[in-house]
Amino acid sequence: MLRTNIDFAQVDYPLRTLLVTSANPSEGKTTTISNLAVVIAHTGKRVIIVDADLRRPALHKVFGLPNAIGLTNMIVRENGQFVDLLQEAGQPGVRILASGPLPPNPSELLGSARMEQVIEQLRAEADVILFDSPPILAVADAAVLGSRLDGVVLVTDAGHTRFEALARAKAAMSRGTSHLLGVVINKISQSSGGYYYYGNTSRPLGRGPGSLTLDMAGELWSRARYDTRGVGAAARSGAH
Repeated sequence: MLRTNIDFAQVDYPLRTLLVTSANPSEGKTTTISNLAVVIAHTGKRVIIVDADLRRPALHKVFGLPNAIGLTNMIVRENGQFVDLLQEAGQPGVRILASGPLPPNPSELLGSARMEQVIEQLRAEADVILFDSPPILAVADAAVLGSRLDGVVLVTDAGHTRFEALARAKAAMSRGTSHLLGVVINKISQSSGGYYYYGNTSRPLGRGPGSLTLDMAGELWSRARYDTRGVGAAARSGAH
């Protein structure tokens, strides 16, 4: 469903570079971006997933790949060569650019002029480039990188994300020029019925006071929309 709604979102505005992030750690963003890459590749598109979490990278673990070289090597290289840094993901059409050695200044690297060139180089090598980043509320990295990409998708944990945290994450992205596409509600139980658009029920998804509900996500999404484009405010972690 997520991939389908992204397709609808780019009818008039091509989305080739997307940031997938979350408000807090452990909300499922890396799993979501990995699944999304595979289903996009199934449509015949070439996909590169970039681990832009230069603090606690996890993408290489999902695919069982080494993390010794990757994005940071590409940023500091002066010759512009980078194809040797890409790794096959074990899924047709999907390649991985791991984080590489962790730098002392992640935000500065992601906001550098060289990072802008890196994005353009990757555009020439793939149809869709997906960027995994640190959580928005932890550090500024996601906001810095999101302003340079075509769109941003927020991933939330149905059982743990608080509406206040999601609202703060949206505000953090809105302070820049990021194009916030929508919110994915992850880890919905099978009994909840799976996929929802925003605002069609007020049933609490979480188990504690203040937990996210679909109406809350819908309200936030309505405030976050740009023009009439969007991927829908809620989707189960299945990326179809």
